[in-house]
Formats: sequence, C-alpha cells, structure tokens
Amino acid sequence: MTRLLLILSTMLLASVSAFAQQRPLLTEDVDITPEGTIEVAAGVDFLQNVKFPLSGLKGDLTRVGDIRVRTGFSGNVELQIEGTIQNYLAINSQTTPSPIPLNVSGNSTNDFDDLIVSAKVKLRNETGNLPAIGLKFGFQMPNTDQARGIGTNQINVFSKILLQKRFGRVTGKQPRVNVFGNIGLAIMTAPLERFTQNDLLLYGIAGIFKVNERINIVSEVNGRLNTRSGNAPLGTESVGQFRIGTQIRASNLRFDTAAIFGLTKFSPRTGITFGVTYLSPSIFAPAK
Repeated sequence: MTRLLLILSTMLLASVSAFAQQRPLLTEDVDITPEGTIEVAAGVDFLQNVKFPLSGLKGDLTRVGDIRVRTGFSGNVELQIEGTIQNYLAINSQTTPSPIPLNVSGNSTNDFDDLIVSAKVKLRNETGNLPAIGLKFGFQMPNTDQARGIGTNQINVFSKILLQKRFGRVTGKQPRVNVFGNIGLAIMTAPLERFTQNDLLLYGIAGIFKVNERINIVSEVNGRLNTRSGNAPLGTESVGQFRIGTQIRASNLRFDTAAIFGLTKFSPRTGITFGVTYLSPSIFAPAK
C-alpha cells in the first residue's frame, strides 16, 4: 500500500505529453500505453433504472471512483486493472422473494466492485490499407458480496480481438478520425446453477473525432450478447450501452464526460459519466 501511494504521489507531481484514448469509452483501442508509464483514469457514473436480476433489485446507481489503471509493460504489452471503489444503489423496487438471500436494509445498498485484471497485446501495427490488430484477455475477480445485491461475486474470464484504423486529414501528428472495435467471448459463471456457465458474445465499436488539439468528440456502442437460445441464467443477461461525449485536454490532464443510453432490457435506461485521465512520464525517460 505504501509503495502504491508513493507511485500515485509521484504521478500527481509530474508532467505529461500524450494520452491513450479510453475514458469515457468502454471499447478498447489497440494503442499501448508507452513503456514505463502509468495511466490512471478516475470517474463517477450516475445511472438511472439499473436492474440486477440476480438479486431482484432495481434502482438508480451511483458509481464513485471508477478507476482504470494501465501500464506499458513493453512496447506491445499493457497490463490493466479496472474497478469501482464504491457502488451506491437507491432502490426503487425489488422482487419478492429475492432469488438469493440479501443483507439489505432500508431503501439503499452499497458495495465494492468486482475488479478486472487484464493484459492487452498489440499484434500488428496499422498500415495504409489494413487496421492495427490487438488481443485483450483477462478475468473478473469475485470481490463483491452478493448479499448486498449489486455484484455477483463470481469469477468470469474473457478474451477479445481488437481492431483500429485512423482516417482523415492529419492535424499536427494526429489523424482527424480514430475508429476501433472489439469482438470476443466472455465465459460467465451462472451463480444459481451448479456446473453451469454462459458464453456471451462481447462487442464494441467506437469512434473519436478530433475537433482541435484540445477537444475530441467520442461515441460508441458496447455490450455483451447472450448466445443461448432461451433466457440467460440470472446474472449473465445481455446488456449494452450507447455513449456519446467529449474529451477535453487541459494542462496535464484529460477531462471527459458522456451521456449513456441503455440498449437492452437489462441495461440502465439513461445515465451520465464524468472523469479525468493522467499519464505519468516514463520511468525510462532520461533525466533533464
């Protein structure tokens, strides 16, 4: 813990020259965080009419401290940790009896998030006619308490192929449009069914339009799709979002915001997210 605090303190005192293009998007690009640097993104989400079929709870969810930490391990490998420090749910309704035993009192509940640990590998660079190609794989750890009604407290694994292509007139060193997409598979444990899993199709397509050197317009469609012919096991349903927002670079930080619209029955109805991203200098950079 002391070592982590020292790293974060050093990052807050240092300067920055470039950013990967992630928050407020969920879709993964192929770009690798520069070797020896650490990118930290933090945000807050406000989501309306969120549904948790496993617990039977429905309500408005506030996600405080949506943290994404990425570090360049080598020129083509990146390690990531993602998760939310605390989820707060204002309960509007609930299924009676609940599908699982709950430890919830009153009309609200809160819980830590299930952390996601993953690695991204850049397989080939973009060329004039062909996109860059990458691979991301990882797992979701069971950090939540399912009795709180928000998380599933299950181990899930995933892998997806990443594609990315830039288009348009170059402004400075950056193309005008950056388009990237993901396709993959998630293997999710069915919480209420022994020796059962659900294989879900992961998808995402996103675009970043560069307005000028400081402002980007961003948009995406991202989610997971149940591949079973019937209903998905509770806790493994199809969910999807459409996001549209902005990224604004100011000083050594990149601020972002986006509106969120649900695309499936079990997705949040609407929402909004705010965040900020910081990229540290490389530890391999020569001293000035």
